[in-house]
Amino acid sequence: MPKAIVRFSKARAAGLALLLGACAPISAAQAQEPDLIMRKSTVFKLLTPNDKLAVYGLDDPLVEGVACHYTVPERGGVAGMFGVAEERSEVSLACRQYGPIRFSGKAEQGDVVFRERRSLVFKKMQIVRGCDTKRNVLVYMAYSDRLIEGSPQNSTSTVPIMTWGEASAPKCSEFIR
Repeated sequence: MPKAIVRFSKARAAGLALLLGACAPISAAQAQEPDLIMRKSTVFKLLTPNDKLAVYGLDDPLVEGVACHYTVPERGGVAGMFGVAEERSEVSLACRQYGPIRFSGKAEQGDVVFRERRSLVFKKMQIVRGCDTKRNVLVYMAYSDRLIEGSPQNSTSTVPIMTWGEASAPKCSEFIR
């Protein structure tokens, strides 16, 4: 492929992503950039990038002491190389307490912890948080949705709020509106 076409395609994709990003309000959940932990190839492509599984880590922006790790498929090929591929809906999620839990504010059931686009326009993956007040457990759910047709693909992880060292365990019900 001639270099001029490649540069034009990249510029078009970047411009479209910038335009779409400017139209959407930025929330704290969107502002947080997840940490790439690792990628593993799953499908070999001869002249273009391979399809991969990627593992990312992120901290809950409202709940100190909780981290989530999620795995998503990433498309290779020509569309993946230029960032225009519609990614698959599958996501796997695991969240754990790694220190004393402290809430930095009030939250609603189902508040978005993290949101990421999985296509240029219509699909996004979200991680949302809730509280099982009866058991004092934080519940995280990851799912993909589309503007026209949603996807039932989802993953759930729970974090029982435990004491950590000398600190007593807070009640998540006190921080859910």
